[in-house]
Amino acid sequence: MLSSSNNTKPSRKKFAFAGAVAACAMTLMLGLAGCSSGQSATEASDQSGEPAAEEQVSLEGKELNIYCGAGMTDPFQEIADAFETETGCTMNVTYANAAQIQTQINTTEEGDFFIAGSADELKPVEGYVEQQTDLVKHIPVLAVPADNPKNVTGLADLANCERVLVGDPESTPIGKIAQNALTKLGLWDEMVANNVLTTTTTAPQISTALANNEGDAGIVWKENVTDDGAVIVETTDLDSFIKTIPAAQLTCAADSDAVAAFNDFLQSDTAWEIWANYGYERV
Repeated sequence: MLSSSNNTKPSRKKFAFAGAVAACAMTLMLGLAGCSSGQSATEASDQSGEPAAEEQVSLEGKELNIYCGAGMTDPFQEIADAFETETGCTMNVTYANAAQIQTQINTTEEGDFFIAGSADELKPVEGYVEQQTDLVKHIPVLAVPADNPKNVTGLADLANCERVLVGDPESTPIGKIAQNALTKLGLWDEMVANNVLTTTTTAPQISTALANNEGDAGIVWKENVTDDGAVIVETTDLDSFIKTIPAAQLTCAADSDAVAAFNDFLQSDTAWEIWANYGYERV
């Protein structure tokens, strides 16, 4: 955004009264002529009180390198594309699970942003986080195949399932949530021992598997349940595990102009509407 500078109006000179009528008349005529024809278009615009039109920010030739949790691929890619279209900035986005991204940041010490599945995922790379901004809620849900073969109505019913899909608790936020939630119910260790749990490396894989009837139930992010073959179970069992998706600006960010512009864009109506279209709720 371009900032407008204050324009100072030309000061008016005070003319001394000469006492001669002709001189007064001549001065008046010259003054009127100056007002009618000598004023520039810029001065007229300035004095009208109308603000100058804002110019669209152009970031042609610049680029941003961004890490994003794989579970947010669809909405974030749409946001990245919208920003690139609006500004001309090339958007290079790497989608992976949290552990892979953390390793990449720590190893290469490169990148401009990390869009994480939760604030907890920033801790292993906190030394590289310049600042972070909360964006939208990340809501875990219990999902089942459309026909719900095991009649699952809540987390406790998972004890009666033969195959439950969860994220890898060592590498994904949704996996950590599943482990914590089922441990509190005293189910996790038993389900591990009985080989009931099947882990995945990304959240979208869970919903796809359920839609294909490859499991009885799963714990997944709300926005990932988009296939008609899988449905969300209406339960409050996971409400206490709702997280927040942060946008973390990294200390190794290379281009301050592009970084500042994208930070602003993430707070724009365009970005919020895209998140909302995928079922996310604003923080």
